[in-house]
Amino acid sequence: MPYLIGIAGPSGAGKTLLATTLASRLGAPIVSLDSYYLDLAHLAFHERIRMNFDEPSALDHALLMEQFKALAAGREIAVPVYDFARHTRSSAVEPVRASKFAIVEGLFALYWEDVRRVLAAKVYIEVEDDTCFGRRLDRDMRERGRSRESVCSQYAQTVRPMAARYIWPTKAHAEVVVSGTDPVEQSAAAVLRHLESKVDHPVCR
Repeated sequence: MPYLIGIAGPSGAGKTLLATTLASRLGAPIVSLDSYYLDLAHLAFHERIRMNFDEPSALDHALLMEQFKALAAGREIAVPVYDFARHTRSSAVEPVRASKFAIVEGLFALYWEDVRRVLAAKVYIEVEDDTCFGRRLDRDMRERGRSRESVCSQYAQTVRPMAARYIWPTKAHAEVVVSGTDPVEQSAAAVLRHLESKVDHPVCR
């Protein structure tokens, strides 16, 4: 059965970079929790942008849990595709099938108890808040069509306080804690060492 690796941490910690690095070493697909934001197409756009996207209820927990269980059982899943500029879910899906490993990354990867039970390895990335903010600002302006003002406002009003409430405490559930400012290869090596201690076959392809 596939071995699911969960990577959590605050926005801007470097979850995607670590996931991508591990995926290349393990030959594993990546499933991002960002794909599971609820579709807000039924709301006017000015209402969508006022939603709090940094709390667990913003995600389709039932769907993600159903799909993670299927992935852990070796079945192919159809991951939603989310449009962050419009805050709507696309009609397209991305098929994902794991082999030996699959990587689940996102803010709330270690938040829900039922998700943690599906994960065979749990990783948390910690980093100073100022660093997270700078990375978030760059990403949202460059990749998600956001203005500087909107990113700054959202970070102050929801991202930082929600991280303190929901994300930072999940470090307690991690089996491996790495620094988001260390070289990514160093963090990946720490995770791979942990995997080597838990599985009975070669980790890297």
